[in-house]
Amino acid sequence: MLPKILSDYLNLVEQAIVQCPNLYVERYEEEILTSLRANLRIRLRLAQTHLLEINEAIVITDNQLEFLDYRYHFQDERNSLVFRYDSTPHFPDISTFPHHKHLPNDVISSQKPEITQVLKEATELLK
Repeated sequence: MLPKILSDYLNLVEQAIVQCPNLYVERYEEEILTSLRANLRIRLRLAQTHLLEINEAIVITDNQLEFLDYRYHFQDERNSLVFRYDSTPHFPDISTFPHHKHLPNDVISSQKPEITQVLKEATELLK
């Protein structure tokens, strides 16, 4: 049985996706490794053209969610990057290291966003 904090989080993610307009779920995988460890792998198609991939590695430590790694990658119909948030430690000079945001021609500092924020950003860009 999953701890409430993890099951609540997974339910929140699922509900955020269900409520998102003009979205098709290509892949939704909750990989439960242990009662305290899970991976999310989600692939969403927005407006039938844009792709949003969500990947998270989550562990519960001291009854808190800890994100071991994450990547939220959004691309357009030509497979060109629109934005990507991730925690890969490859930009050590960024103030929010290892967290950052890729844009088509830049990498900027950014804290880890919530999935609801990422969904909102992606859908707003399509308006």
